[in-house]
Parts: sequence; C-alpha cells; structure tokens
Amino acid sequence: MKVIIVEDEFLAQQELSWLIKNHSGMEIVASFDDGMDVLKYLQHHEVDAIFLDINIPSLDGVLLAQNISKFAHRPFIVFITAWKEHAVEAFELEAFDYILKPYQESRIIGMLQKLEAAYQQQTSQPAASHENRDATTINLIKDERIIVTDINDIYYAEAHEKMTFVYTRRESYVMPMNITEFCSRLPESHFFRCHRSYVVNLSKIREIEPWFNNTYILRLRDLDFQVPVSRSKVKEFRQLMRL
Repeated sequence: MKVIIVEDEFLAQQELSWLIKNHSGMEIVASFDDGMDVLKYLQHHEVDAIFLDINIPSLDGVLLAQNISKFAHRPFIVFITAWKEHAVEAFELEAFDYILKPYQESRIIGMLQKLEAAYQQQTSQPAASHENRDATTINLIKDERIIVTDINDIYYAEAHEKMTFVYTRRESYVMPMNITEFCSRLPESHFFRCHRSYVVNLSKIREIEPWFNNTYILRLRDLDFQVPVSRSKVKEFRQLMRL
C-alpha cells in the first residue's frame, strides 16, 4: 500500500512517518510540505492513501482534497489538523478519517489498522467502482471525529429538522444533513424510508406490530425503541416484507 504524507511541520511529519512505519505495512513513497507539489506529483504517480494536513502552503488541504476527489483513481484521504473546526468539511469530502494534533499513538494505530483493512477490501474487488467500494461503509460524525462505520451496524436514523440522528447498537451520531440526503448514501436493499422522519435497517427488525389506521410499529433487535411506519408507506412496506 503506497502512501504519501503532506505536512509542512517537520517534526509532525517525522512523527507521523515513524508511526506509519512502525505500526503498519504501508510504504511511504514521498513526503511534501506544499499543496501544489502534491498535485504535480499525483499527475504522474498513483498512491493508495494520503495523510493530508489542512494548513499547508500554496493550496490548503481542503482545496487539494477537492481536486483529488475528481481523479479517476481516488486515494483514501486522512486529514491531519490541529483544529477541530474542519471536521464537517472533511466529512463532506468523504475523508477516510480525521486526526487531531498532537497525535495520540493509540488513535493513529487504530486508524492505520482500519485503513489497511479498507484497502484490502478494495483490492480484493479490483473491478469495483469507488461507489461500490463505499457501499459497505459510511462515514459518521462523533465528537468532531469521522467514524468509518459498517453499514449493517446502523439500526435506524431519525430526522431532526436539518440534522439526522443515526443510531447503532451502542452509539448515536449527529449528521449535518437532512434525512433525505442521508438516505441517499444508504443501500436501498438494506434500508427503508418507513416514515418522513425515519429510515430503518430491514435486517434489524425483530417484530412488526399492527398499529392504528392500519399502520405498523417496528420493534428492533437489541434496542428498546419502536420505529413507526406511516400510512403512506404501508403498501410499499407490505410488498417489501411480503405481508
């Protein structure tokens, strides 16, 4: 797995390089301290991941990532910054992860392990497109960190005005988007928009209980919560569940 580091602070660059070399099998093929130099390099070289500081000269990390996102070969991007304020921007650019400085070794090790696993999954399906690569995972935000989450870990999501609350078995996440946009990132084969305010993971339904006006309440495995099916969605739900 070939990676590059983009970091204009020499000591931070050296520390990250040491952590990558000692806690992963990744090959660091180049290091840069300037955004324009990175773009020139990527015109002639392909890499599998980029560890990208946001505050770098010439072309900042966010603009650089926006350019890289248009490449036919899109490497994984791990943002590095001393500022928490960029987390939402990183999420919108579908960054793999978001690391805050000063580095915590255990946090870096965990990220490297997940990154190598994601790369192995990608290379085991060489014909898959970028969209298919991402079909089994989704980026969720927790405490201004991006958490790469298995799609099947999501039980349901609930609309809260312009935000969407997402629930797994043990965690909850607040996404900076409406539920319609969030649903567009989920595979239709696994999730159903059962109500204007709810989307549910079909594999997590434990019990379908008839409710008033010929609607349903869905009880989920492992969670003490009931998800409603609205009247406008009942027919589609019945067909989907073969009721």
